[in-house]
Amino acid sequence: MPSLSTPSLDRRSVFRLFGAAGLGLAAAACAGPGGTASSGASGSPSALATSGAVKGEVSFAHWRAEDKAVLAELVKAFVKKHPDASVTQDISPSADYQSTALRRIQGSKTGDLFTAFRGAQFEQIVKAGVYAPLTGTDVVGAYQADLIGPGASGGVQYGLPYQLVFNMPLANTDALDKAGHTGAPRDWDGFLQLLDDLKAKRYTPLAWPGGDTANAGQLLNAMVMNNAPDDDMFTKIESGTYKVTDDWFLTTLKQYAELTPYLQARATGSTTDAVTQLFAQGKAGLLATGSFQMAGVRALGARFPLDLVAPVTTTAAEAKYEGVFNTTFILGVNSASKAQPAALAFLEFLSDPANAAAYADGTGQHVTVEGVDYTNADLKAVSPWLKRKTVLAPRFQFLNLDIRSAVENATVAVVGGKKPEQAAEEAQRVIDQKRA
Repeated sequence: MPSLSTPSLDRRSVFRLFGAAGLGLAAAACAGPGGTASSGASGSPSALATSGAVKGEVSFAHWRAEDKAVLAELVKAFVKKHPDASVTQDISPSADYQSTALRRIQGSKTGDLFTAFRGAQFEQIVKAGVYAPLTGTDVVGAYQADLIGPGASGGVQYGLPYQLVFNMPLANTDALDKAGHTGAPRDWDGFLQLLDDLKAKRYTPLAWPGGDTANAGQLLNAMVMNNAPDDDMFTKIESGTYKVTDDWFLTTLKQYAELTPYLQARATGSTTDAVTQLFAQGKAGLLATGSFQMAGVRALGARFPLDLVAPVTTTAAEAKYEGVFNTTFILGVNSASKAQPAALAFLEFLSDPANAAAYADGTGQHVTVEGVDYTNADLKAVSPWLKRKTVLAPRFQFLNLDIRSAVENATVAVVGGKKPEQAAEEAQRVIDQKRA
């Protein structure tokens, strides 16, 4: 099947479109495109120990259980190089990690090296003083400068986003071929037609994990990317400049209602595991999560070719973006760690292009490290998206997770049968209370 989208601007051009250039914009991205990053941490992180013996046990805290085996092989190679050091993975489910990571890593109870989600969690950890700043260390230079801004705050590089992912539906291109679609829809009518044609071929057109808070909101990134009046739409909802009762968001909720007939049964209670299984079995045309599910789909036995298809919710002429990307899995060294030299050495090891390539190919994740060559067939298949006109995932603009939940829950309520206007009004009441 031909590529599902036409090439557009390269990534550096895309960043210029966001209203600032290169790292300058990206540094503000943890507060949302066009927003303002925090001026600093309320805690006082200790200076990073960049010298000293590479020894001792390093606890590596993260949420990617599906990466455990690949990381274990990298750990073996690291320990072979540094026999006085060891690395133990401390893995939590992503939803748990989102809510409990700070409490667990403070004081280095765990997580000498740790990861953070872009946005609210990163900002929270910075303010707590848990990061040992990386500014001035050689490891920062191993990364693409225009992609690591979500790990910076107040002009300081605290962490390094390791993963470059696309938060938009995965496509079974065999299913799309059978439905008569050899190119990505360029407007909303075309997207609905695609879903109609998939349904006519007895596929579940769009598998959506509405019961999983960690992933139900991934679809929202693409649903608002062209509807919103500004790229920092969710920053402005959080500040009160915009409301979810505004016309552009009501339009989005109405479009969720239009999607409902194309979702699997009991969509609002479906888990990510359940819909991934449905997709991997070849029973669904699209999986509304993102590129980070490619390895999981393969692990379940899927053999069909993959691509990405984002819903364009406007006319083709009105569309600003083709899709959504995010840089996340922000690696950082714990300021309270007793094994900082070893933790930094393992971070440097992961940041070597050869090791980053091994991680990427083994896990199905693009990375932000410079000079990486991919051999994974799925990564190669979706690599054209690295040069397309994509927007930095909007849902991670929220710094207040209660407000984010209220916005995302409105979409779930609409799919569950609530009228868009009522869902918006109820969500706005919660937002106003949380802002008070």
